[in-house]
Amino acid sequence: MNPYSYADPYSNPMMTPVRMDMNANNLNIALRGILQGISGERNDELFYDYLISVAPTQQEKQIITSIRNDERKHRRMFRQLYTALTGQQPPTTAETETFQRPASYLAGIEQALLGELRAFENYRIIYLNLPYPYRDIMFEIMTDEIKHASYYNWLYAKNTR
Repeated sequence: MNPYSYADPYSNPMMTPVRMDMNANNLNIALRGILQGISGERNDELFYDYLISVAPTQQEKQIITSIRNDERKHRRMFRQLYTALTGQQPPTTAETETFQRPASYLAGIEQALLGELRAFENYRIIYLNLPYPYRDIMFEIMTDEIKHASYYNWLYAKNTR
């Protein structure tokens, strides 16, 4: 394999659990964050389903649908990352499938924008506590979150004219 070619590490079935000279505390911090990420991405997905249903234009529905699909991808990536780091599937949690409906579409966009920025901050902590081969996965998730925040910023500005 060409050492300069892009490899898709989170879909590689050959990934093995981490057994590097990694500080156990760093790994525990990363794993806690990953588990929170799994839950958070699922809650975002449900919230964005609602925003899609009330979005005023087809263009806005398409943008939020794309973001929602990224959240699904992130959840899958977090689950695969957890398995790669521990050799075990992430524990199943009783995921709440409810959310608090925002007062308006615009309030929902604002909530989504702030949520994406908070997610980025949380994911940065995971990133800093992962060994290097796994940081690429977090980098992709983090850059998606910043992209989402930019889209939500645009949607907010568009709807306040």
